[in-house]
Amino acid sequence: MSSETLKATAELEVHDVFNQWLKAARAKDVDAIMTCYADDIVAYDAILQLQFKGAQAYGQHWRNCMEMCGGDGIFEPAEPTIHADASVAFLHCLVRCGGEQDGVVQTSWMRGTQCYVKRGGQWKIIHEHFSAPFDVESNKALFDLQP
Repeated sequence: MSSETLKATAELEVHDVFNQWLKAARAKDVDAIMTCYADDIVAYDAILQLQFKGAQAYGQHWRNCMEMCGGDGIFEPAEPTIHADASVAFLHCLVRCGGEQDGVVQTSWMRGTQCYVKRGGQWKIIHEHFSAPFDVESNKALFDLQP
């Protein structure tokens, strides 16, 4: 296979894992979400902690997040972009995410990055980063920004 064919195949495979992750997140199925991560995941999420190390810690964080939001999970990516080679890939996009609280749907746009490694023939997310920009003067997150 040519290097361009390998790259295109890797990008399609990573896109499949991303779609699996999206489906699980929307269903609020933490067990299915966690199958997308490597055991040694290091994650920087937008809320609660500076970092999460390992699938167990990040899985508990996902469970806590899902309990905070009622209704269906809202995860709507905008322009996911994948760059990959045979064993390493990264994906970046803006993601509208949120859920329902007290009968009101609440969402905001976040910045998302996922880094993948291919181990044992399977792509797994080894690093994930979600963040919201903030105003330096007010020290407040800017949740109302639109792409």
